[in-house]
Amino acid sequence: MSQIVVQGGGPLEGTVRVSGATKNEGTKVMAAALLAAGECHITNIPRVADLDVMIELLTSVGAHVRWTGADSLSVDASGDLTPVASYELVSKMRASINVLGPLVARCGEAKVALPGGDAIGSRKLDMHINGLRAMGAHIEQEHGYLVAWTDGGLGGTRHVLDFPSVGATENLLTAAVVAKGTTVIDNAAREPEITALCAFLNRMGAHILGGGTSTITVHGVEQLDAADIELIGDRIETGTLLLACAMAGGEIEIDGAELEHVEVMARKLAEMGMLVSPTTNGIWARAARRLTSIDISTLPFPGFATDLMPLAVALLTVCDGSGIVTENIYDSRFQFVDELARMGADVRHEGRHAIVRGVPRLQGVPVQATDVRAGAALVLAGLVADGETVVHGCDHIDRGYADLAGSLRALGADAVSLPDPT
Repeated sequence: MSQIVVQGGGPLEGTVRVSGATKNEGTKVMAAALLAAGECHITNIPRVADLDVMIELLTSVGAHVRWTGADSLSVDASGDLTPVASYELVSKMRASINVLGPLVARCGEAKVALPGGDAIGSRKLDMHINGLRAMGAHIEQEHGYLVAWTDGGLGGTRHVLDFPSVGATENLLTAAVVAKGTTVIDNAAREPEITALCAFLNRMGAHILGGGTSTITVHGVEQLDAADIELIGDRIETGTLLLACAMAGGEIEIDGAELEHVEVMARKLAEMGMLVSPTTNGIWARAARRLTSIDISTLPFPGFATDLMPLAVALLTVCDGSGIVTENIYDSRFQFVDELARMGADVRHEGRHAIVRGVPRLQGVPVQATDVRAGAALVLAGLVADGETVVHGCDHIDRGYADLAGSLRALGADAVSLPDPT
């Protein structure tokens, strides 16, 4: 366990570089590397806690993973794989389910434990299972595991997702690339990480059209070869830093960030009174005054990201006026508001909605992180609180941020990560 101690202070100033998207892209790319009988090299992949879990998982199925630099590693799946993903590992991270598609595609069978991850609501696997079944896989649930197998391999199909699920799109993609025939995934997720995964698979020899659109067409190939990839900048970390500036005020630049990856959020910030624009190297932003509240609704990309919702709630607690936040993706993501209330925030929530009324200033108190983004929201709240805020349980934050406190310090904030004495 760890904690982040934040002293409320003045505006943020300076330049910081956004980390690579390890959590939302890197772990998925590593799973896809199981499809190639060779060594794939991945760069710009900082060491977040979820990465450690994926390394253990890939090692357990027979791949060799080694660090080749401070933020680069290789995945070598040349040998025979054991297509079993244990509960001990999969329960630690939901992205572990992404090995299901590659293992079934390559080995013809897989036994993968039902995943764990953040407690932010029900995230069923029906779309993963139904899509693989449409491609000819047999899947049963036995004693907490998904057991899948094929009779002679997977076959191409047309499948319409009930919802543009990122995880389901990724699993179907990695299964379809070596299936016989053509697979069409309709209502596919459009996130930048999906586009990056499609590009990586194409470099491996896949034939994918439409990555980043709602219809992805995959023409199956016989085999894939190893390839290299550099991860894109983490758009959720980018959004975190922009929201930090929106709350604390100041002027910052975020190198390595792509404005189009957070465009809807940037437009919302502009409506609230913040200036945001692209630069040759990333994004520039300035908040010269206290912002004005607006309503926010989360939606699949390119909409307002659900991962940024807790931080948006934290922002609205110190804006002028009131705003309504609607969470359309997960059904239990407002658990963190009780911790904000302990800091003096005025937030009422019911179901998928929260009403946030701005207060003049928050108060520094000990609080508890309940998941990755809720923890980050509490850290940002500490930037604008009187006195000291101690965020406990920051092992959650470490799952998605390489060094959140360090990034904020680079912009002048008084934030430090420490071991949790409790």
